Amino acid sequence: MARKPYNRNKRGAGRHVQLPEWLQASEAWATLKPGPRALYIELKRRFNGSNNGRIIFSHRDAAAALHVHRNTVGPWFDELQARGFVFMTQAPYLGPAGIGKASIWALGEMPTTDGKPAQKAFMRWSEKQKPRTKKRTARHNGCDSQPGFGPGQEQGVLKTVTQEAET
Repeated sequence: MARKPYNRNKRGAGRHVQLPEWLQASEAWATLKPGPRALYIELKRRFNGSNNGRIIFSHRDAAAALHVHRNTVGPWFDELQARGFVFMTQAPYLGPAGIGKASIWALGEMPTTDGKPAQKAFMRWSEKQKPRTKKRTARHNGCDSQPGFGPGQEQGVLKTVTQEAET
């Protein structure tokens, strides 16, 4: 039986961004707005399989990739960091020649290149609940209106008061 000859010039499906099901099922991802989601996907596009912890991505590059203003992506980076999806390994700074250096990022779902395990802090994230207020007794409709017209009060009491005031 003859084997199929090996094709040296194979073309695969190309690069793709993989979002695992367990990441999408987390509460942090489910409550994330579309802007930060798109930013996370752009960050993950720059991950090549061996550069986690060394992903260079500035606010201006992110704004150009997402077709938004550069001031828009700042809060999106903050939200991704607060939920634990990404963390900054090196902050931006002004280089020795006066040329700015971009932020360097790491994805929280994968181990970094320096051997640190995946943090997966987004799996522990939960939405803060609003504090409960003290229970109040239920009010009936019209309790705060004119005296004598609330529930349980007789209409005649008000009539007598107004009759006495007229005389």
